[in-house]
Amino acid sequence: MTVVTQLSRSKISARKWLAALPLALLTSGCDWVVMSPSGDIAVQQRDLVLIATGLMLLIIVPVIAMTLFFAFRYRQSNKAAKYEPNWDHSVGLELLIWGVPLLIIIALGALTWTSTHLLDPYRPLGRIKPDTPTLANNVPVGNLVDKQQAGNGPNGAGKPLEVQVVALDWKWLFIYPEYGIATVNELAAPVDRPIRFQMTSSSVMNAFYIPALAGMIYTMPGMQTTLNAVINKPGNYEGFSSNYSGAGFSGMRFRFHGVSDAGFAAWVNQVKQRGGGLNRASYLQLEKPSEKVPVRYYNAVEPKIFTAIVEQCVQPGKVCMSQMMHGGKSGGDSHAGMAMPGVNGGKGPQEASERVKGALMKDADEKGSGNHWTAPADIKRDGANSAPGSQSNRNHTMLSPSTMPGTRPVANG
Repeated sequence: MTVVTQLSRSKISARKWLAALPLALLTSGCDWVVMSPSGDIAVQQRDLVLIATGLMLLIIVPVIAMTLFFAFRYRQSNKAAKYEPNWDHSVGLELLIWGVPLLIIIALGALTWTSTHLLDPYRPLGRIKPDTPTLANNVPVGNLVDKQQAGNGPNGAGKPLEVQVVALDWKWLFIYPEYGIATVNELAAPVDRPIRFQMTSSSVMNAFYIPALAGMIYTMPGMQTTLNAVINKPGNYEGFSSNYSGAGFSGMRFRFHGVSDAGFAAWVNQVKQRGGGLNRASYLQLEKPSEKVPVRYYNAVEPKIFTAIVEQCVQPGKVCMSQMMHGGKSGGDSHAGMAMPGVNGGKGPQEASERVKGALMKDADEKGSGNHWTAPADIKRDGANSAPGSQSNRNHTMLSPSTMPGTRPVANG
């Protein structure tokens, strides 16, 4: 009898394990790095998600529980349930139904407002970790005494590591302007040192994402976005593109190494010893679409190449966007097609000092103190002409008497 009982229990236990096997298989591929990040910004974002979820569950859980309770209590077979067909109002119940959600909405609104500003990716870091604020200009904050207490190491208290990021088809280019090096599909940074990413894209919109470090930030061609973050634990982390950008999107991944100060210095030396040079010609070759590109190092980087990438003028002879917007500025770097043409035979506006000022830029004596009325084009004053910016046409404001609807005031003078 005992043997039979044990066999029955073994069968039941085996069935339980078999029933749990599909769930184990489904969750075996889950990576909880978002819930256990290694960077302070990502930790704060994780906490924000948990707090917001908890506040929402304060409504969801009681509603689900009450739905099940009411369905069970007031079922047709329960003759002991109190039957009140004429009941229609309860002050206490109304306060509970409307008051609790209102308080939760207020809490979520306050939390969203503060976190939106504190976790702004463009905002310089105010702390390295919860108990360690950053230092500004090597001056200790509060009772901090030296760089080591600030958690910034010998690289400089409060001085961020500048990294310029370019999303290419289909790989990532990282430029370290402070060290004059660049890498493809590999990124490294010292632990507990602020990092300032400046990001752009070569062709299409993309998204830069290291789950262990911080949230996702988009990169766009012709524009520059910014992310301030810090890594607090050494490790080898995954980074990737989180926005579909074409055929090679799935292989657009890179490794992010969080290392000590000594480890970072060794990594920089390794890049300088093994890499080649990155100039405009080599960048144009790198920019061509390619998939699953291995790690590549560059031990020298042409100055201001990132600016040329942002302004889309890496190609020889191509005019940069800032020069195009400068329009009619004289010189060899101008783009005449963007200049404003002259009007009525006059000369188009050139330098800022020659441009016609709008009403918001005029002084009070230029605007006058009466009812503002612009003289029509057919009215000529003494010495007036049609050239834009002519001083004789600067002030068209005048006092005019009230007129009947449909009539036109007459300019005096």
